[in-house]
Amino acid sequence: MPPIKKPQQDLPNINERIRYPQIRVVDTDGAQLGIMVPRDALRIAEEKGLDLVLVSDKADPPVCRIMNYGKFKFEQEKKAREARKKQHTADLKEVKMRYKIEEHDYNVRVKNAERFLKAGDKVKATITFRGREIQHSHLAEELLKQMANDLKDVAEIQQFPKKEGRNMIMLMAPKK
Repeated sequence: MPPIKKPQQDLPNINERIRYPQIRVVDTDGAQLGIMVPRDALRIAEEKGLDLVLVSDKADPPVCRIMNYGKFKFEQEKKAREARKKQHTADLKEVKMRYKIEEHDYNVRVKNAERFLKAGDKVKATITFRGREIQHSHLAEELLKQMANDLKDVAEIQQFPKKEGRNMIMLMAPKK
C-alpha cells in the first residue's frame, strides 16, 4: 500500500514549494535583496545554510525572507503557548440560596458573588423552592432583584430572574 501524502496546502511555503515567477527577497537582517527568480533566492539561502520562507503572498511580487525556518516555527509556537497561558476564560460560578435566607447568610452570598465578579467570572444566582414554597415565587424574585441592586457597582444583569422548574435563576456578568 502506498504511503498517504499530506495535502500540499497544509505544508508551509518554504524552499522548493515557492512557485512564483518572481519574488521580492529580504535578507536575515531585514535588508532587501531585490526582486529575483525563486531559484536564485533559494541558492543564496542554501549558501547561508538557511531556508527561503514565503512571508506575504498577497504582495506584488510575493515577499520571501531568508531565515532559519525551524527556529522561526519554534518561536511562533512559544508565543502561542504564552498567549494561551495568559488568557482568562470566564467561568460560571453559582451562589445558591432559599428565599427564606437570613440577613447574614444573604450578605455572605453577596460577598461571594462580588468576589467572583471581580475575578472576571459570571455569576448564576439560584433560589431553590421546596414543597409549597413555590407559591411564594414573588418573594424570591424580590430577593434576586435586591441582590442585583446590591451588586450594581460590579455587575450587569445578563438574564433577569426567571423560573425554571423548582428554581428561580438570575445571571450576572462583570461590568466592563
